[in-house]
Amino acid sequence: MTRRVPVITMSALILLISTTPAAAQRSVTDVLSFLLTNRSIATGDPAQDEAAAAATRDTISRLLLLELATLPTISSSTGFVYRMDRDLGGTVVRSSESFGPVFVDRSLTIGATRATVGAAYHENRFNKVDGRSLSDGSLVATAARFTGQSAPFDVETVALQLRTRTVTVSATVGVTDRLDVSAALPLVRLTMSGQRVDTLRGTPFLQATASVDASGIGDLLVRAKYNAFRRGGTGLAVGIETRLPTGAEENLLGAGEASVKPRLIGSAEYGPVSAYGELGYSISGLTDELDYSGAVAVTAAGRVSVIAEMLGRRLESGGRITQTVAPHPRLVGVETIRLTGVPDATYRTLVVGSIKWNVADTWLVSGSLLRSITSTGLTSATTPYVAVEYFFGW
Repeated sequence: MTRRVPVITMSALILLISTTPAAAQRSVTDVLSFLLTNRSIATGDPAQDEAAAAATRDTISRLLLLELATLPTISSSTGFVYRMDRDLGGTVVRSSESFGPVFVDRSLTIGATRATVGAAYHENRFNKVDGRSLSDGSLVATAARFTGQSAPFDVETVALQLRTRTVTVSATVGVTDRLDVSAALPLVRLTMSGQRVDTLRGTPFLQATASVDASGIGDLLVRAKYNAFRRGGTGLAVGIETRLPTGAEENLLGAGEASVKPRLIGSAEYGPVSAYGELGYSISGLTDELDYSGAVAVTAAGRVSVIAEMLGRRLESGGRITQTVAPHPRLVGVETIRLTGVPDATYRTLVVGSIKWNVADTWLVSGSLLRSITSTGLTSATTPYVAVEYFFGW
């Protein structure tokens, strides 16, 4: 098993990056602009059409960046945590029998002169934006209707297929018995295809099709955590998290701005049951963001942990998609409907179910299912997430 895990991880990396470099293609933002700009409906106000299309493009781009650049990565807290027991003459012992959560951090640290390396893979197929279907061709970009009627006589719709595949490589090092530092780097492949269709009095006409395939590194995540209080598996820690803009912003692989997030982390352990909580506030980056999360884990037979997690976020200017209606500037009795974006505060909540398995020695494998229980932003069906972790000391 210990030989097969690195091979599987390397295979996932090769699959992820085996695509044409993004620099040789149109950017993702270029393709979004092309698909969202009205080409056929005579609204009488092309400047407003362009402004609405740009606002929609920017909002969808921001929503996608929020999923790629700020979605939770695997926790910096490793499955194996150790401390020096002075009552046993400085002997190093495990701080907890639990393997901890997958995404929520825990207050315990890995221990001095110990480290872990890991890799995680997940895939998203986004099918809704703010509760509206994104991929079935029912997303109205521009439409014209007679005043007083609900159904438009001329309507342009957009269908988008958005897929991301991400491998995240990570490492954590114990600087002291109470201080950890860690880093995580996502390698992202984003594919998007779409079409715009104009339906005039019930007859559809294909207006445009486009696709783009981009890949590269995402934004680098660096963390530090200090365990301020510890008693057995219970403790309190403070931390700091920084995201560095290493991903290509034009291809929506990175935010284009650095962010800093102070964190407060707590955990409590009662036999095989453990509970975890985390609170953080991100400053700068795409938007200021309040993060709040919690988890409960149950460890069975010393080798398996079953975990339930809730991950919540309040995005100060996450943005949302909406429609505006305005009278036609030249045709009396005709209204124009446009899809656009507004920079509102939004809330997101994910629920996660996971299993962590100590397959051999200090190898841990985890599998998770993530599902959004809010409709805001870009959402997908249940997202699978798999990770492998190897712990070692010196």
